[in-house]
Amino acid sequence: MRITTASGSPAQLPADAVVVGLWADGSLTPAAAAIDAASEGRLRDLVERKEVGGKAYETTTLHALPGVQAKIVLLVGLGDPAKFDAGAAFRCGSAAARALSSKTRNKIGWFLAEGAAAPHLAASVAGAHVGTQGQDLYRAEKKRQAFNELAVAGGDEKATQRGIIVGEAMNLARLLVNEPAHAIYPETFAAKAQQIAAECGLACDVWDKAKLEAEKCGSLLAVAKGSDRPPRLVILEYRGGKPDAAPIALVGKGVTFDSGGLSLKPTDSMTTMKCDMAGAATVLAVMQAAARLKLPVNLLGLVGLVENMTGGNAMKLGDVLTARSGKTIEVLNTDAEGRLVLADVLNVALDRKPAKIVDLATLTGACVVALGTETAGAFANDAAWCDAVMDAARKAGEPLWQLPMFPEYSEHIRSEIADIKNTGDGRWGGAITAAKFLEEFVGGTPWVHLDIAGPAFYDKPRPWADGGASGCFVRTLVELVSNPS
Repeated sequence: MRITTASGSPAQLPADAVVVGLWADGSLTPAAAAIDAASEGRLRDLVERKEVGGKAYETTTLHALPGVQAKIVLLVGLGDPAKFDAGAAFRCGSAAARALSSKTRNKIGWFLAEGAAAPHLAASVAGAHVGTQGQDLYRAEKKRQAFNELAVAGGDEKATQRGIIVGEAMNLARLLVNEPAHAIYPETFAAKAQQIAAECGLACDVWDKAKLEAEKCGSLLAVAKGSDRPPRLVILEYRGGKPDAAPIALVGKGVTFDSGGLSLKPTDSMTTMKCDMAGAATVLAVMQAAARLKLPVNLLGLVGLVENMTGGNAMKLGDVLTARSGKTIEVLNTDAEGRLVLADVLNVALDRKPAKIVDLATLTGACVVALGTETAGAFANDAAWCDAVMDAARKAGEPLWQLPMFPEYSEHIRSEIADIKNTGDGRWGGAITAAKFLEEFVGGTPWVHLDIAGPAFYDKPRPWADGGASGCFVRTLVELVSNPS
């Protein structure tokens, strides 16, 4: 998609369509007011007769308005002006692009965030990119078509460029997650990471199975034992900050397919398990965006890549693993495998002496039970670092809720046979006991765990997105590392 600058009135722009916003209280944005004036009050008349409204993410297509050069005027509901933030701007932008991308369009005039603050403009442009990419990767006839040209009003080229880069990063994450497991598995994901690193100037080190064995990554390797696909660990590095500044480490769970292992999932629970590497995809996407934005920060991106399968050598219930840190783990559920992968990857991250850590994982169904499918869970060992992550999520407009990490929860993962076990006592507090398990492997380094099991993959379309991978928390993490403290 080529990005250009739109200037002047939206009514005078020659384009296939122009996109303008409408507030829920009926007030017109400057671009909508210009369309109304050019069409001799047609838009205001439609609003007063309640033929169109400004309900958030609602789109209305108007054809051949008099006085308007564009063939189509797409009205996008912006919702309550008092509640309009970067998250709303992103979703409105994506809803608009989704409404127009069902057909091939040459030029779209983008007046959706004209006059808005830079973060809102950037978010709307990111939404324009996300709304034109669906999950129909293998359909002969695609449901979504990228625009040839997006003419963006607003005049803030820096914000527009940021929106382009973040939107493309989100689409990278979504593409990786939407690909089936026969296409994205540990080796191919690692190869994609190497390609992205070469394109963006990132340092990239890939540990193969022999290296993982030499590094005594016994917890990660145990998960991979049941698969014919050998595991990988990818370490990416971006240095945009001061030479002596300790990096922020981003760690992602990369289970490219999760059958549950011998604790086999039922079919309905397994159909979307290509998405169990969404944490890893997010880390790669954020590293790409940070390098392209030239952010003033040092970053490490680490992803542990495995398949969790049921082969003859698969890990068994009752096995005792020795993690890279030396801690022993009793396996009581082979479907609680993501934490076993992250245990070793977090330990590798500690070797690089990061200042702070964030990990992302589609870790537990318990988090979805607690918070639903729209909201991720945050768990932390450091209040100030958690506040920074929560603040970044608020600025990005991505729902995130902190859950407790009281010391008493650690007692639920103590084992009579090993140091710890990979499940809690019974079904209660499963998202928290999983986080307490991970806490065992971060030492005293400030750390936040994001359980993105709910929002990482949409089981059905939203007004602003097709079903499938969402690309969630790319925007939050880019916001977080853009202004490191």
